Amino acid sequence: MTEAILLVGGKGTRLRPLTVNTPKPMVPAAGVPFLTHQLARAKAAGVDHIVLATSYLAEVFEPYFGDGSGLGLHIEYVTEVEPLGTGGAIRNVASRLHSGPDDPVLIFNGDILTGLDIAALVDEHKTTGADVSLHLSRVEDPRAYGLVPTDDTGRVTAFLEKPQTPEEIVTDQINAGAYVFRRSVIDTIPTGRPVSVERETFPDLLSSGAHLQGMVDSTYWLDLGTPQAFVRGSADLVMGRAPSPAVPGRRGDRLILPTARVAPDAKLTEGTVVGEGALIGEGARISGSAILPDAVIEPGAVIMDSLVGTAARVGARTTLKDAVIGDGAHVGADNELQSGARIWCNTTLPPASIRFSSDQ
Repeated sequence: MTEAILLVGGKGTRLRPLTVNTPKPMVPAAGVPFLTHQLARAKAAGVDHIVLATSYLAEVFEPYFGDGSGLGLHIEYVTEVEPLGTGGAIRNVASRLHSGPDDPVLIFNGDILTGLDIAALVDEHKTTGADVSLHLSRVEDPRAYGLVPTDDTGRVTAFLEKPQTPEEIVTDQINAGAYVFRRSVIDTIPTGRPVSVERETFPDLLSSGAHLQGMVDSTYWLDLGTPQAFVRGSADLVMGRAPSPAVPGRRGDRLILPTARVAPDAKLTEGTVVGEGALIGEGARISGSAILPDAVIEPGAVIMDSLVGTAARVGARTTLKDAVIGDGAHVGADNELQSGARIWCNTTLPPASIRFSSDQ
């Protein structure tokens, strides 16, 4: 198995304002664009040719990764003029594949952080002779996901929409967003229109008698679709809970990129990452958070489980908890932002203008 398709065309609307200026796969996680971790893990599994299916802010990818040689890969880029959905995006890049009709092609969604044993999924695909093999993960509460029940041999028996009642929860197995396709199956996806691989391609293949195999791998898995999940994923990479050969430093309680400046008495914990050129002031306390390049955290600020965007500034003694500060925003001193607050890019928030406690 030498080829893969990465689906990186989504707009990342749930992640805004992180994705106002940056496509979701290029938002930094543990010091590098998230896509870097996926590319590195694919390379480690034996992939050498990857096609990126791009759409939103497509012009950002190639200047950063080039031809992929820096990662030991050959990367090509295909841009959708109009969004085509997951299935349509796969079909749209098929002409760039070199595989034979029966060869396996690995496909990743660009917003999943996972410890999946990629080689094991490919082996399962080959051993069972499947047309498509799916990575399945078990979750405690599957109500937010489509369910994928399988028989005793792992063969997929149905694709079920998000369950609405307890009786509809017939399995805890969900589609985890990584697949192996027989190359010829890709050519059966319709061209020139949006196609959902989850809602159309897979059910149609199943109804036609195709062999769809599910492999349950319950190692680390996280959908990075929300700011809170993205921040958690970055911290898990820093601490080594999520595997990646692309983390630019030693795993531990914090990751400080080389040109960042951190005051000696600042306290950074729980997988906090401080990006290139960022400045952390005296007495700042930051836990489980991502401080992106060139951001400034002024003295005495307290930041928990939050993300501070590129070149943003957080004022002295300001408290952030479960918050996102957009690129270039300026949050003045003595503010308190909590519970999913999002400050848009280049916004200025005056000092002490938002409080959850008195001014005493």
